[in-house]
Amino acid sequence: MLAKKTSKNQITLPKDIANAFPDAQYFDVSIKDNKILLMPVKIMPLGSTLEGVRDKMRRLGITEKDVDGGIQWARSRKK
Repeated sequence: MLAKKTSKNQITLPKDIANAFPDAQYFDVSIKDNKILLMPVKIMPLGSTLEGVRDKMRRLGITEKDVDGGIQWARSRKK
């Protein structure tokens, strides 16, 4: 399939491709091996993902002390 980039750097996805992802409104765009990759992204309300954030922090080993230190550092920066 062929897609053309416009003068405003916009690309319209071919209908067959767009139809393969009917619920996707947003895509994460990246480059790998000189190829453009589009990955569908589901946007979730902030409140519904809190437990997911906590799980990720646990997996990364981030503690409350780390968060408190980060907040203090951010608040101490001169504007």
